[in-house]
Amino acid sequence: MKRMNTMGLLAVSLLFAMNACKPKNSGNAVSADAAAKTYVAPGKYDELYNFVSGGFSGQMSVYGLPSGRLLRVIPVFSVDPEKGWGYSEETKPMLNTSHGIVPWDDLHHTELSQTNGEIDGRWIFGNANNTPRVARIDLTTFRTAEIIELPNSAGNHSSPFITENTEYVVAGTRFSVPPDDVNGDVPINTYKKNFKGTLSFISVDKEDGKMDIAFQIQCPGVNFDLSHAGKGKSHGWFFFSSYNTEQANTLLEVNASQKDKDFIMAVNWKKAEEYIKAGKGKKQTVKYASNRYDEKTHTATSTIKTEVLVLDSKLS
Repeated sequence: MKRMNTMGLLAVSLLFAMNACKPKNSGNAVSADAAAKTYVAPGKYDELYNFVSGGFSGQMSVYGLPSGRLLRVIPVFSVDPEKGWGYSEETKPMLNTSHGIVPWDDLHHTELSQTNGEIDGRWIFGNANNTPRVARIDLTTFRTAEIIELPNSAGNHSSPFITENTEYVVAGTRFSVPPDDVNGDVPINTYKKNFKGTLSFISVDKEDGKMDIAFQIQCPGVNFDLSHAGKGKSHGWFFFSSYNTEQANTLLEVNASQKDKDFIMAVNWKKAEEYIKAGKGKKQTVKYASNRYDEKTHTATSTIKTEVLVLDSKLS
């Protein structure tokens, strides 16, 4: 009996010592309170929605917060057998390009539409980083409503960033290329002369969101990485980060990093609009697809367009 009492005292002492080492204000690992804070009952709405780019899946996912529920995977640039996207005759045209049907892409960035610089919840845009395209998803249906291809571009990373009233969705080519209206089969060592970096300004209709390429700005042959629109006092400006300002075309890991710093390109798109209205843009023969999905008929159509208005950045 004495030994059992001694063991009991040791157990109580050990339990006391363990509790004494417990940090103050620490919660239980399985806290009912923490679970309650993230619980959203069936039929109830989350407070926030998180729109996530799908990367190599080519799709966009929507998560509710705080619940963490996966609400929907929206098919955009890639076929989706679950929803028949890209398989059914009604949706195949959405994946059409000037090169034919492209059933896959890399969706990198998402951008919500804005009014006065604040998110308005009408649409969300996504970029295709492989075959240069921009998609518009209608947030009344959570379905892809439109996909537009970008001519004069190779890769589409600095996209789809928007102005503060969604006047434009802007996309910069990731890699400079010879313009589409010239013979693109040129020697790579003529890079500085023949390769150009193009910025696409895609207009967005204020009522229905329909997109079209309003104009493009032809820039020197550098690569554009990311961009952002000015707001408030800087409204009317757009800023692009760049790399390979060396305009290298071989051993890029070495030759495209010779300079300590590259450039931020500041574009006054209001001034560009003035030049366009003054007739300083030039029509260029190109080929790109404009694909739209009709919610009334539940069918998509693809239109191949053959012209774009190009403004030379050397204008002053």
